[in-house]
Parts: sequence; structure tokens; C-alpha cells
Amino acid sequence: MTQNTRRNLMLAAAGAATGLSLPTRSARAQAAPWPSKPIRIIVGFAPGGLTDAYARMFAEQITARYNQPVIVENRLGAGGNIAIDAVVKSPADGYTLLATTTGAVWQNRVLYSKLPFDLAKDITPVTVFPSGPLLLAVPERVPARNTMELIEYARKNPSIMGSYAPASYPHMLAENFNKLYGTKIETVQYKGEAPMWVDMGSGQHEMAVGSYQAYAVVQGKGVRAIAATGLVRCPKFPNLPTLVEQGIKGEICRLDGGLAITAPAGVPVDILEKLSKVAVDGNDTPRAKQLRENFAIPDATKGREDALRMWRDIAPIWIAEAQAVGVKLD
Repeated sequence: MTQNTRRNLMLAAAGAATGLSLPTRSARAQAAPWPSKPIRIIVGFAPGGLTDAYARMFAEQITARYNQPVIVENRLGAGGNIAIDAVVKSPADGYTLLATTTGAVWQNRVLYSKLPFDLAKDITPVTVFPSGPLLLAVPERVPARNTMELIEYARKNPSIMGSYAPASYPHMLAENFNKLYGTKIETVQYKGEAPMWVDMGSGQHEMAVGSYQAYAVVQGKGVRAIAATGLVRCPKFPNLPTLVEQGIKGEICRLDGGLAITAPAGVPVDILEKLSKVAVDGNDTPRAKQLRENFAIPDATKGREDALRMWRDIAPIWIAEAQAVGVKLD
């Protein structure tokens, strides 16, 4: 054995011993407790709406609990798919979360034919913040005082439904009216609620559906609510009947969605549970109570167990509704 060969073998042995005695940088990083660095929440919609409001509140709650900064990043477009794509391609380590509507993570799987991800497999729920009853509203120039009168109006007059995103509740409701009642309502998509209601206030379309807080900006300015969605009346309008109470057909009228916080599939369950607990524990904070008051939301989030139930029991109904109306967005 030459002197060089002997030296090389000794160096190799020393390196192996070092590798056994000291953890690698990757192993040390993996062993770091969560969270040990900033967290990102990617929001699929514009600032000013309910999804963004919940995301920013949740970010503050995480920071208060774990003393880690949380960055909220709005990535708009493609019915929420741009934000979803960014999240599912992120490491499944609990440092990247998605805030979007349940419609985007449920219905988009049938509303879009070609997606670069599998919504049935690539994301997992953390919690669902309830959106509460939404409001169906019309401008004063539309003579309808209830939903059936609006439907009769839309049968005879070209009408536009303002929608805050493709596959959102107003989009699905317009398609429901078209299918079951013979209306020919065109849906115009906005990048969030705020610009939708601005145009509604100026009379640029015949109807819109959205949250109370966003609607309140134009309330009393030539826009009036004629129905609430879901099975519970809006706390701010206790005398306003729901679509169901007004006899409007379609399963969509009975459904309540929400604002979902999700993570890439594969995030450890203990991290998902910690995040869920932050949301539930935050229900009674002044910020959370004020948000629900502002948006007229009677309920608070119940956490991950309820989110998993919604994924199992409610999501299939929304997906079936999207399939039934036959809408394709690509």
C-alpha cells in the first residue's frame, strides 16, 4: 500500500466517523421545533374581502401564540388556482398555508378540466372560518323586491350578476337561476368583493351576492338586499327572508360555504392540530368578535375536526352542484 493510498483511507475513515458523531445540517433543521421561522399565508383573493380579513386575523393569532412573524401574501387570479398552485408546490412543513374559499378548493376540481394539482389529494384542511349568510342585492333601478320578482325580471331583461370570483357563490347561484328558471344571467367576475360592490353601487349590473361587511359600503346608496343565503337569516337583517324561505329551488340555496385555511398534504398532523387550536382559541378574542360583528357572522370556527367533516359531507354536495350546472372555466 502506497503512502498516498494509506492517507486517503485514513481521511475517509475520519470523515465517516465525523458523519456518525455529528448530525448533518439537514438533520438539525428537521429536528428544529415548529415553528422556528416565519410562516406564509397565501390568500387567493384581493385585500378588503372576508377571505383576506380572516387570513390577517389568523396571522396575528399565530404570531401571538408562537412569537413568529406571519407574512400574508395575496395572489389573485384563475379562480384561486394561482394561490392554490403556489401552496401545493411548497414543502409540506407547516410554513406555507392557503387561505381561500371552500368553493375554490372543492368545486374547482370539476370547474377546471386541466389543473396542475389534484385538489382531492394535494391539500388538507386546517380549519374553516364560517362566512355567515351572504346577501343577494339589487340596485334601485331593478324593480324586484324579492327573489322571484328578480327572476321574472331576469327572464325578460338582459341581466348581469356581479361575482367576486369564478365558482364563487354568486356565480353558482346565477347558473342555478339560469338552469331552473330559464333566466339568461351573465356573470361578471371581479378580483374580490370591493370592486364588485363599487360597480354595483353605480348601477353597472342587476344583482350581486356578497358578505354583509362589503355590502354595507353601498347600503343606502341605491342598493338594497332582497334575500339572504343559507338556512339562517343575516343577524343584521333579521326580517330579510332567506332564499329557502322565499321558495327558491336548488340545493345551492341551502348551502353555506366558508373560508378555508389549508396546507399541503403531508404536513404532520400535530402541526395541523396546533394551527387549528390557534384558530379555535382565537374565537373569543376582541379582534375575532369584531370581525364576526362587522361581517354579520353568527358562528365561529369549530376547528379541524369540523373542517374534516365538511370535506367529507359538504364538499361532495358543492361538487355535484358544480357538475350539474355544467360550467367549465377553462
